[in-house]
Amino acid sequence: MSNEKHDKLINLIADMEEDEALELTQELIDEGADPTDILEICRAAMDIVGQRFEDNEYFVPELILAGEMLDQMSEMVKPLISDTTDEEDKEDTGGTVLIGTVHGDLHDIGKNIVTFMLDVNGFKVIDLGVDVSPQAFIDAIKENSITVVGLSGFLTLAFDSMKETVEAITEAGLRDDVKIMIGGGQVDEQIRGYTGADSFGLNAMSAVNQCKEWLGEAA
Repeated sequence: MSNEKHDKLINLIADMEEDEALELTQELIDEGADPTDILEICRAAMDIVGQRFEDNEYFVPELILAGEMLDQMSEMVKPLISDTTDEEDKEDTGGTVLIGTVHGDLHDIGKNIVTFMLDVNGFKVIDLGVDVSPQAFIDAIKENSITVVGLSGFLTLAFDSMKETVEAITEAGLRDDVKIMIGGGQVDEQIRGYTGADSFGLNAMSAVNQCKEWLGEAA
């Protein structure tokens, strides 16, 4: 994929040019572009959308449109990822990952991409959805003997929710039993430290590799 088309697709998504974005996505697929690269473009575009929302340039309708657009793009590339995943990689890893978008945040694009990539790599995934309370995470950890938890959040307000969730898991006496990763938006090492999580993921594959490492699989 050329840098020109890469940047063009990011801008089309960020600027809400739905028809053009979908057309270019199909063009890239027809040219044999790596489907995971297209998903990474989606993530980069959503970072821009999120920043514009934080700056009051975009509002809820724009977030909904962006989500709908990326849902369509994800559906276009997901079959390609399934088809190109080695059968060996699809074997059951024996690991279960609990994931959800933290309370106060309703965005699920990034979470859904991570969930899909974990699934095709052989993990069982329990997806709690969006706006998930700390107690809901705690209950699911207890009910399913979870060892890996993924906290997703798109807006900066999610950072406090992630921190509250990690603290609640600690107060429930479960922190030593689980590994916690965070992802979404502008998550970085500083935010990881702030929330008290064990790791952060820049993209879906880094989340998959971290889960493989934690659950004893070769990354």
